[in-house]
Amino acid sequence: MPEEKLNKLYTECIQELESIGLNIQNKEIIGTIDIKISARNNKRYGCCKQENPDQNYKVIQKVGRHKIIKYEKFNVHHIEISKWVMQLNNSIIKNTIMHEIIHCIPFCNNHGKEFKKYANYINTKLGYDITTKGNKEADYIASNIEFKEENNYKYKIVCKNCGQTIYRKRFNKNLIKKYRCGICGGKLTLL
Repeated sequence: MPEEKLNKLYTECIQELESIGLNIQNKEIIGTIDIKISARNNKRYGCCKQENPDQNYKVIQKVGRHKIIKYEKFNVHHIEISKWVMQLNNSIIKNTIMHEIIHCIPFCNNHGKEFKKYANYINTKLGYDITTKGNKEADYIASNIEFKEENNYKYKIVCKNCGQTIYRKRFNKNLIKKYRCGICGGKLTLL
């Protein structure tokens, strides 16, 4: 039953994208895409695993003495949506599916400039709220499901500016020294 629901929502997403001029089923540009529910119980919303890179989109970066090879286009995409996401409202599930579909577009396999360009376009044209990071608590509340705070974490890190909470099982002091809040850029503090 959840697989049928997922496939139905995926088909709706494809049709909506076609209505604004994005043909995701074009195998020459995008490649093949399959979608399924993740076998593992992940904390993340979903993921897009890619294989069979297109050699024409090979980028070699030099970092010091090292060479880093990246591919900007893949021919096969495997989208996995986490089991817990399937309990949420259809709009939140579709938002997650759209996020993962964007990763299938060439030059969008990370959350960089191209990804954000497509996300903004889809948000504007179709009314989605595609971001690089989800808010699990807000999504549970929007779906009228009780949110149970993760209590198997040892450390709670809070942004001094906006109050965003981050939970960690292990603590690295560099997290507070070198990193900033992903929402507002504020300083992080350990509680």
